[in-house]
Amino acid sequence: MALSQEAPKKQFALRFISGKYQGGEFPIAADREIFIGRSNELDVVLVEDMVSRKHAKISWNNDALIIEDLGSTNGTFVNGEKIKRARLKEGDRVLVGTSIVRVALIDAPTGASVAHEAEARAKMQNVATRSTTVKAMTGSIDELPLVDLLQLFATSKKSGVLVVNHDDDVGRLYLRKGQIAFASINENTEPVPLKSIYRLLTWETGTFEMQGPDEREFAEELNLSTEAILMEGMRHLDEVRRISPQLPALTARLVVPQPLTPLLKDLSEKELTLFQLAWNTGRVDTLLDRSRLTDLETWELLVKLVQKQYVRAE
Repeated sequence: MALSQEAPKKQFALRFISGKYQGGEFPIAADREIFIGRSNELDVVLVEDMVSRKHAKISWNNDALIIEDLGSTNGTFVNGEKIKRARLKEGDRVLVGTSIVRVALIDAPTGASVAHEAEARAKMQNVATRSTTVKAMTGSIDELPLVDLLQLFATSKKSGVLVVNHDDDVGRLYLRKGQIAFASINENTEPVPLKSIYRLLTWETGTFEMQGPDEREFAEELNLSTEAILMEGMRHLDEVRRISPQLPALTARLVVPQPLTPLLKDLSEKELTLFQLAWNTGRVDTLLDRSRLTDLETWELLVKLVQKQYVRAE
């Protein structure tokens, strides 16, 4: 008769998804207080200027996992909100300095939690003592979607250039105290910055790196709040997904039938402007870039022009 094996117990851990310790993991034992800060005497040692010597504490309180800010200079953030004390649950993201950690559930073999914690602490202290150079804030948008990342930056009022790599494309978002001043993809400044942001929000895979501030002035800067931009961007994303079965390929050619049967006088001003642009550009992707409307508005009008037989997409 086979002996039954005891199932591993579930245990929370802090999983580093950005920053100097990216890829590291620190377990949270049920009977322990975990102190986070710059001091070498603490459990989770984050050696960087934006982290206070004794920055935050994580502990259990009647089956609730609690994080407390210990009067740090730059604050502790949970899911983009600056906190003094908050309850943590699986999937929550915590920002301390340039490090972002996700609260994760892990399997903890019986009797191994102490060894697991000692091993994690040793690895982190090795990284801390090996170099005091702060690694740029980097990570994967598979792990940390751009919407969540930009919300964190907005709340913590970070400045810098967020560089996002996706396949062969490179997006740049210029942040000033957490607000998006400008955005571009592949250094192409032809699309208005809002269009570039909305396109970036469709990227679900890739990597990001937060670089230092860039104080240059752009001809067309944004003055909307990051929160407003993200809310509208997510609405656009949902609507484009809804109409996606009707949309031609980005590389499709746009052809105006000759002779043109429907009358131009029956078009609205926006439809007529887009019809002229379709005639001049001859491709869907170029049309989207040059249209002064958002991609969603451009797609909706293009679908109408195709349905009314003013243009064909081939």
